[in-house]
Amino acid sequence: MQTKIPCVLMRGGTSKGPFFLASDLPADTALRDAVLLAAMGSPDNRQIDGVGGADPLTSKVAIVGPPTRDDCDVDYLFAQVVVDEATVDVSPNCGNMLAGIAPFAVEQGLFEAQGDETTVRIHMVNSGDRAIARIQTPGGEVEYEGDATIDGVPGSSAPIWIDVEDPSGSFCGALLPTGNPSDVIDGIECTLMDNGMPVVAMRAADLGRTGYETRDELNADEELKARLESIRLKAGHLMNLDDVTDKVVPKMFLLAPPRAGGAICTRSYIPKVAHASVGVLAAVTVATACVMPGTAAYDLAVRPEGSRKLLMLEHPTGDFPVELELSWLDDSPTIERAALLRTARRLFEGVILVPRSVWDGKATELETASA
Repeated sequence: MQTKIPCVLMRGGTSKGPFFLASDLPADTALRDAVLLAAMGSPDNRQIDGVGGADPLTSKVAIVGPPTRDDCDVDYLFAQVVVDEATVDVSPNCGNMLAGIAPFAVEQGLFEAQGDETTVRIHMVNSGDRAIARIQTPGGEVEYEGDATIDGVPGSSAPIWIDVEDPSGSFCGALLPTGNPSDVIDGIECTLMDNGMPVVAMRAADLGRTGYETRDELNADEELKARLESIRLKAGHLMNLDDVTDKVVPKMFLLAPPRAGGAICTRSYIPKVAHASVGVLAAVTVATACVMPGTAAYDLAVRPEGSRKLLMLEHPTGDFPVELELSWLDDSPTIERAALLRTARRLFEGVILVPRSVWDGKATELETASA
């Protein structure tokens, strides 16, 4: 006998994972995490006994429910299920999975389509921030097919535009948690920044690398990974994140001058495995670093003129566009708005099965609330 849990498998941006209604999962956090580990097949390098894809990008979970904020339409809790550890981390957001929240909410009946285009206000529970997603809903139905393309995903899809509102200091309490545009850790100049995602940004050349290495080359570079982890652990304390040994933040970035017409070239880790592209909210943070004097990114970046800047972040599989709107005070920029283009697709719907010994299906959030 196994417990059946309603679920939708969705691609959000360049990530993929199961989407659940909060009411279908256990109310107890520890029990919920045990269910997610069993569902994904962690800890195991292949996640062979679950639906995880044996990669951090495909070992993600979205939990969606009614809003707990008056100015939002739905709640979204993101969970990163670590592939080879019995760890479920809900400390970061995920902007890629965020792309699937509005379509999921409409199709699951949490929010009604508003016409040919529907705007959904999303409470990102992990950080407390709000995002505004605009999706195509001709005839009141979610449209997944369209002409929008994003690097890292084959083909084209309907566009999903996401505005992230005032994410500065979401996790660290300040855009620059140390108060400095750059700090030195283990002899390396680092920018510690949080504009939606805690990030440690470094010039690749300072670590003896080009910043143009392939993902496989970076993952095979054990000496580099050890140096980055040492920096990450120290940065965690400086960024008010405490001990980050078992956390997936901060994200680590190697930066280099652009070589394909973009604003800057990036190589990122999530946080110990090289990323095939770049995380959405981490991209916002790095784009912010590109326009702030004194950061590790500033002198490397190529910036367009004007207060509205479209910055293309180069990554191993293409480019990631981030649109920033800036205001200025005493030569210091403030990010007024960050806009992102993503796509999503509903892939599979049904039930996920977990052993009855893990959870018997009782004490869901819905049952707890009704009790």
